[in-house]
Amino acid sequence: MKITNHTTTCSLLLGANTITTTTMKLIQLLRPILRFIPEIEKPTQKVPFSEKITWTVCALLVYVVCSNIPLYGIQRAQTSDPFYWMRVILASNRGTVMELGVSPLMTTGMAMQLLAGAKILDVDLKSKEDRVLFTAAQKLVGLLVTLVQATLYVVSGMYGDVASIGAGNAILIVAQLTFAGVILLMLDELLQKGYGLGSGISLFIASHISETIVWKAFSPTTINTGRGTEFEGAVLAFFHLMVVRSNKLQAIREALYRQNLPNLTNLAATLLIFALCIYMQGWRVMLAVKSQRARGAEQKYPIKLFYTSNMPIILQTAFVSNLYFMSQMFYNQAPNSPFVKLFGDWSPSTLETGAVTNTVPVGGLAYYVSPPATFAAMLQDPFHALFYLMFTLTACAIFARTWTEVSGSSVRDVARHFRENQIVMKGHRETATAKILGRYIPIAAALGGICIGLLTVVADYMGAIGSGTGILLTVTIIFEFQEAFMKENAAMMGKQSIMMM
Repeated sequence: MKITNHTTTCSLLLGANTITTTTMKLIQLLRPILRFIPEIEKPTQKVPFSEKITWTVCALLVYVVCSNIPLYGIQRAQTSDPFYWMRVILASNRGTVMELGVSPLMTTGMAMQLLAGAKILDVDLKSKEDRVLFTAAQKLVGLLVTLVQATLYVVSGMYGDVASIGAGNAILIVAQLTFAGVILLMLDELLQKGYGLGSGISLFIASHISETIVWKAFSPTTINTGRGTEFEGAVLAFFHLMVVRSNKLQAIREALYRQNLPNLTNLAATLLIFALCIYMQGWRVMLAVKSQRARGAEQKYPIKLFYTSNMPIILQTAFVSNLYFMSQMFYNQAPNSPFVKLFGDWSPSTLETGAVTNTVPVGGLAYYVSPPATFAAMLQDPFHALFYLMFTLTACAIFARTWTEVSGSSVRDVARHFRENQIVMKGHRETATAKILGRYIPIAAALGGICIGLLTVVADYMGAIGSGTGILLTVTIIFEFQEAFMKENAAMMGKQSIMMM
């Protein structure tokens, strides 16, 4: 494996006579700068399964190390965190070089796919030339968004006033965050090019959410809450309270329902939502199909309930995270502006001791698209709970239907794939394929999106650790990696059996 640029690739693909149309596409304007965009070359031969595991583990270790390297030059890393709610989902870690997480790259990737699928961006993904240019465009826009977000973080005073930290430190902070974005981009491309398993971004998100859940359950960190010193981890706190409290029933009640720190009810809700997600992953409709090439060859074509996988919740998360970012940035500049408060009114959250923990939305659009903090808060403001429920369900359903149209998984696309591979529905003519698929795919996409949104809302209402969105992402990502693992393992076992014959 080696990192190169697009010069070699494009010298073969982008000659002087490669333009076959009279109008130049927008992405073809990237040709002059392709040589400056880094690229990881595809492997020249099939990468062994064991080597893929090694590269995947190495990529994860690099991410974990970067997530624990503090930013140099910052002045305030221990103040309230306005993006606390989104960090778990976006694989972000406050005050480290992974401050931005996968947010810029994920947002850019989704936006570019939507533009291409909606034909706003003229790209022919069947053309190798256009694929090279489109991939380069995704990288370039992703890095530009990373640079812009890093600059906005510094200018908005996230790490202290620019005049206090100095122009030199400000530039250095932006450089660190941008370079971390390049590292994430290369790690993701490394795995997707075939050196590892799955997607780097998915791997980092699942790893970060899993780490958060384990930490909230078993964290040995002690915190003075005003009721005495307690362990942060819910499990350790339970045993500690059972030892130090003379009233054991009160100790159990406190371990189950304590506020502002993880409790056993949160942990039980997390396990319940995990089980529900795993159970619902198996819901699917099996359509009987047959091949016209091989007579008598019949098989089942599955249409899952989660037809679009985790894409609806990823798109909804990207929308909410960007709304949070813009709202908090504007609020820091003009906290008393009525127009700014329409998008979000923010206030620091405090413990019983008066210590500031995180900045949370208390009004405006950012408040209503965020889950209620506790069950009591849901009862105090039922309109907030109802608005959050309707917003999440509607957004997930719309994003699911939209994604099927732009990702090549719509009824039209699947029917064309069947036709190209001479596959027909058993007991029906070839002309009826699209009609039969139309009975299932649109319903599965919309209903699956609603179910994903409903699971997210229920998890948030129950106070699940890592948020409902995080749990859904983790389960679906783990399933994707499991399928990739089993596919690679089956291919390796098949190759070994052939060699032994």
